[in-house]
Amino acid sequence: MKLLADLIRGHLKKIRSRRRALSAGKIATIVLAVLRCGLQPGDPAGGNRIHRTTVTRRVGEVVGLLAARAPRLDRALKRIARTGGGVVLLDGTLIRTRRRTGKENRKNYSDKSKYHGLLLMAFTDDRGRLLWASAARPGRTSEITACRHDPLTAKLRTAGLGAMADLGFVGLDDSCPDTDRQ
Repeated sequence: MKLLADLIRGHLKKIRSRRRALSAGKIATIVLAVLRCGLQPGDPAGGNRIHRTTVTRRVGEVVGLLAARAPRLDRALKRIARTGGGVVLLDGTLIRTRRRTGKENRKNYSDKSKYHGLLLMAFTDDRGRLLWASAARPGRTSEITACRHDPLTAKLRTAGLGAMADLGFVGLDDSCPDTDRQ
C-alpha cells in the first residue's frame, strides 16, 4: 500500500499536478479495492465524492505505473542465473473476462476452458515467487503458441537456465536432439 502511494505521489509530482480531490494514499486504497476486490468503479466513487470516470482513469494510471516497474524478461532471467538458480517454472493461466459482443467475442473464447478470458504466461522460481508475467493474449491462444511467439526457450537458453512445465508444453523445444532415443 505504501509502495503504491509513493508511486502515485511521485507520478503526481512528475506531471506537476497541482491539486487532487484525494490524497495519494486514498487513491491507492480505491485502486486496490477496484483491482483486488473486483468493485465496480462507481462503488468507491460515490463514497469518496468523485466521479466514476475519475476512478477508472486512476486505475489505468496505476496499472501503467506498476507495469513500468515490472522487470523485463531478460533481466529477470539474468538475476535468477546470477543467484544460482538453474530452473524456472513455466505455466500459463487463463484469466476470466466478460464476454464481448460481435466478432470481438471469438478471439477471447477458450475452447479448452469453455469461457472467455485472457492468457498470461508466467515464470516463477522454485519457491513459487513470480519472476515475470507476459502481456495478455487472447484466450483462444494456446500456452505453447504463446511461448513460441515470445521465443521463451531461446531466452532461457541464452541465460543458461532450464524450465519445468506441465504436459501442455511437450514439443515446445524440439531444437535439442533427444540423446535417450536409439
